Amino acid sequence: MFDQSLLNQSKAGLSEIEAEYIASSLLKVCSTVSPQQTNSEVTALLDEQRDLISIAVVENGRPIGLISRNIFMEGMAKPFHHDLFDRKSCIAFMDKDPLIVDQNMSIQTLSFKVLGSGRKTINDGFVITDENGDYLGLGTGEDLIRVVSFLQAEKNRLVTESINYASIIQKSFLRSSREDMSAVLQDYFMHWEPRDKVGGDYYFCKKFDDGFFLALIDCTGHGVPGAFMTLIMASFLDHILHEDNRHDPAGALAIMNKKVKRALGQINETATDGIDVDRFSSAQSGQSDDGMDTAFCWVNTQNGTLTYAGAKTPLFYIGDTSSDVLLLDPDRKGVGYIDTPMDYEWTNQQLPLTKGMCLYLTTDGIIDQIGGLKKIAFGKKRFSALLQDNYLKPMPEQESIIMQAYYDYQGKQKRRDDVSLMGFRF
Repeated sequence: MFDQSLLNQSKAGLSEIEAEYIASSLLKVCSTVSPQQTNSEVTALLDEQRDLISIAVVENGRPIGLISRNIFMEGMAKPFHHDLFDRKSCIAFMDKDPLIVDQNMSIQTLSFKVLGSGRKTINDGFVITDENGDYLGLGTGEDLIRVVSFLQAEKNRLVTESINYASIIQKSFLRSSREDMSAVLQDYFMHWEPRDKVGGDYYFCKKFDDGFFLALIDCTGHGVPGAFMTLIMASFLDHILHEDNRHDPAGALAIMNKKVKRALGQINETATDGIDVDRFSSAQSGQSDDGMDTAFCWVNTQNGTLTYAGAKTPLFYIGDTSSDVLLLDPDRKGVGYIDTPMDYEWTNQQLPLTKGMCLYLTTDGIIDQIGGLKKIAFGKKRFSALLQDNYLKPMPEQESIIMQAYYDYQGKQKRRDDVSLMGFRF
């Protein structure tokens, strides 16, 4: 009989569970008939054993065919067929070409064979033999579907568990940044919302005696691939910030660019810097073109200045004397991508900070989201208008207003990307 206990092994590894599910796990030991037996005997057997879907016809231990209950009963129900066929051999209603499988066949292979053999195997079942081809019993399409459904559900469960664990890891990387952000800022918000459980957006904050370093990062992709990229970037960023370059965001971007290109083999043919280009020539074949868009900011709390360098990520700000939303425009090269030269130099821009000034960074998850009546992107203009209308409010309140406007604009449109947004008042 079909082993129901296998369905309760949800805590076992998927490979172990799949190993348990071979054709023999679907085996039902059923009554058989021989070619010498008559249709009258088959009728009696089907009447006696109501749960039989099919009956194998076995000769000298080998299966030679399969009698389907439905086909047999429909055939015998026709006028005069009992008179014509009762005493004849049961092979009259036998399927001479049923699906016959070895007991050790994997469920995956069995599934493909059942699909290839058509509807009859789903309805009537299949024959299971030993390694010598001798008859062992029958398997049913119903049990096969049940097992395949269970295995698929188990795969989904294990994938979900893995993603949930990845989310815990990713959040743990963000914890120290949250703590430093709370230590150096009073009126601020940090909204981080992956499109999936994990994502390719990442934020970073690290405090020092003379100020703090901020970064908002948008890595290639979202979901699990994006999350892996954020862990790479976080590890690199944490190691490159030191006394010599934390005051130099553009320099930090240049170091990050080289590290990413070396780690991922994304070196173009014109690269210099002493790199063995031939070693990484496979990158030109297109196996990887990953990187990040980001804004790096050094805030000097001693002289009240902000030094910004951007890779496709602008800085929005509103001064204390005007409600106009202004931008520090980024360089148009991302970090690490194949088309970004190894020796590319980003530009530092310095901004004097005055009391009450509001500063904002966002990845493109908000700006590029499609929605509204015209089904167009949210856009920088709409985003800037929200900032202008609400910048006098406390930062947490601004966060709620901006995100609600975003959700309303998105409506029923599909979420395009991860969403990260931060704002703080100096």
